[in-house]
Amino acid sequence: MHRQPKQPMIIVTGAAGMIGSGVVRYLNDRGFTDLLLVDDLKQGDKWKNLVGKQFIDLISRHHILTYLQGREGDVDAVIHLGACSDTVETDADYLMENNFRFSVRLAEWALSHNKRFIYASSAATYGDGRLGFSDDESQIEELRPLNMYAFSKQLVDLWMKREKVLKNVVGLKYFNVYGPNEYHKGRMASMVLKMTQKVAQEGSIQLYKSNEPRFTDGGQCRDFIYVKDAVRMTCAFLDNRDVCGLFNIGQGQPTTWNELAFALFQSLGKEPQIDYIDMPVDLSRQYQNYTCADMRKFNKIFSSDIQHAQIMSPQNAVREYVQDYLLQSARW
Repeated sequence: MHRQPKQPMIIVTGAAGMIGSGVVRYLNDRGFTDLLLVDDLKQGDKWKNLVGKQFIDLISRHHILTYLQGREGDVDAVIHLGACSDTVETDADYLMENNFRFSVRLAEWALSHNKRFIYASSAATYGDGRLGFSDDESQIEELRPLNMYAFSKQLVDLWMKREKVLKNVVGLKYFNVYGPNEYHKGRMASMVLKMTQKVAQEGSIQLYKSNEPRFTDGGQCRDFIYVKDAVRMTCAFLDNRDVCGLFNIGQGQPTTWNELAFALFQSLGKEPQIDYIDMPVDLSRQYQNYTCADMRKFNKIFSSDIQHAQIMSPQNAVREYVQDYLLQSARW
């Protein structure tokens, strides 16, 4: 006999990751505890991101569709954040299976049972940015991702459009998310985490020299968004069930690497010590020197909703992240 949830069940995949565990925390704080978490923990320590959080069960992605057989009536929504997010992963078959085909299978399940489906796309799908960073769905066929990770994400967006279900789902194009609960990410962790560790070890940090004349060294720009803001914006789509389609999740304004570094040193109470180094040739070929989310679509819907629209500045977010989490070895 299947357990009857006290609340409609929300499925969160990638639940032990940075954004996923943040979503679990945010939902718990709002009183949602009937959460089915999906992740493959393996032998790492990202399980620590789930300590102190409330949920029904934690299962592997390999078992989720079997688990859901006969439980269709229990589920209210699926927040699909699980993926291999390594931008330099070269196993294309793995990325196709993990990022594309699994996403399609889960979407098909949700759509066939009329469940809210929110999934993670990526700003990496915009490629070098020459076509801009607009979440206009009419343009996605024109995008040219620079790596296999981004291509696997774009294929999901293209499948949604081809199957004419973008009007029934929400795809979120996350820009540069950083913040607590990313200790497990290794080389894919944010530069805030890496720079904090570097300053503690060596007293200085390294930034890449510019590989484009229009940018100064360290003047390359990214749209950085604090994970707490990204989580709140993600969960806004649970509250607004009539809103569907592709949406950027970012600040909507660029921050240079120098500005991020200065905010970090200020948070540590230290004078900036920055060394500029040559960018590796293989990275230079696929490096995004500028990203900035076009947030007009999101803001048109949510700008009047202070809870979802208020975003922390990089200076304040970096200070909170460094002082309240990194220096304390704490998790959100």
